[in-house]
Amino acid sequence: MSALRVEVADVFRRHEEEFFAKWGNHLTAQQRKVFRDICACRTAACGARMEQCDQCSDRTLRYNSCGNRHCPRCQSSARDRWLTKMARDLLDVPYCHVVFTLPGQLVPLAFQNARLIYNLLFQAASEALLTIAADAKRMGARVGFLAVLHTWNQKLNVHPHLHCLVPAGGFSKDRVRWIRSSKRFFLPVRVLGSRFRNQFLKLLEAAWGGGKLRLSGALTYLKHAAGFDRFVSQLKRLKWIVYAKRPFGGPEYVLKYLARYTHRVGISSGRLISCENGQVSFRWRDSANGNQQKVMTLDAVEFIRRFLQHALPSGFVKIRHFGFLANPCRKGALLLARTLLLSGAPPEISLTAEQRKAVERRCPACGVGRLCVLGWIPPSLAIALQFGVNSS
Repeated sequence: MSALRVEVADVFRRHEEEFFAKWGNHLTAQQRKVFRDICACRTAACGARMEQCDQCSDRTLRYNSCGNRHCPRCQSSARDRWLTKMARDLLDVPYCHVVFTLPGQLVPLAFQNARLIYNLLFQAASEALLTIAADAKRMGARVGFLAVLHTWNQKLNVHPHLHCLVPAGGFSKDRVRWIRSSKRFFLPVRVLGSRFRNQFLKLLEAAWGGGKLRLSGALTYLKHAAGFDRFVSQLKRLKWIVYAKRPFGGPEYVLKYLARYTHRVGISSGRLISCENGQVSFRWRDSANGNQQKVMTLDAVEFIRRFLQHALPSGFVKIRHFGFLANPCRKGALLLARTLLLSGAPPEISLTAEQRKAVERRCPACGVGRLCVLGWIPPSLAIALQFGVNSS
């Protein structure tokens, strides 16, 4: 198998029986669905469609994608479609990358309360960023930004953090001028970290007081006021990590930058090296040692377990907009920003050839025509056709 390209779905299919024997009783309904969808993606189990080029008339039977947002196969095309829409919202200014990370002590709480804890992460990080940016001692501007939730690190362990992409500036309080941030740095990370920590713990205490936290097993002690107070006191003494990259690039660079973060899953198939003898080897980047590329090998069952840890709750929104880029006011705010910046229409963004091909659905045979769907084939018939069974 190592001679061929290994995909996450290959690992799932080959080790399904062993994995469910060990972890089947511990999976959520959402994790089971993620497992099933990844195994079925682009196979007869998802049905098929007949496509024809409108230029060369080439016909191809293609198996459907599962469409699950956790599936490595589906996310590249979803990302490219999203980026073409996102290009319209970019401003012709430098951008900043700010990352808010939850301390490891909160990971067990996130396991039992994923929806709540990740919502609090969005709330606390956005409040910190908006408040500190609006402070007259800092920038004194109302900013807007996009935030993307990642729950993993390079080793597939749980590591909840938000990637925020922020235009380097914002509106003055009276909205009559655009205030630019310093070229050297965006906002002080220590101040951001302190505000982020205090806001998150305030929200966490409110959730505990309202009985909204699930606390079982090793977390049962947090049901009692004394235990919860000790836990919060420990978190208050920690330095919460906020990273802010200095303002960089323009809108075209930002679009490529966004592509690295928006539709990622825990690990892409491109990082897998082999799946042999019940073990999976994959590349990972060691940020503690100058971002050196290293190889990690895990038992295949453990690899699947780590991957499924990052299945988000059903319906959870992992990409959100805040400040003047929030959905209700984004259109008007962008018009005002471009007026104040004297930049006119949205900047022209050039997509890569692969991105354009994915979005425009170009014919792989002639490279000119567009693919048109002639008809859809249900899974039962697609499976019958695959195995040469008479469907009648």
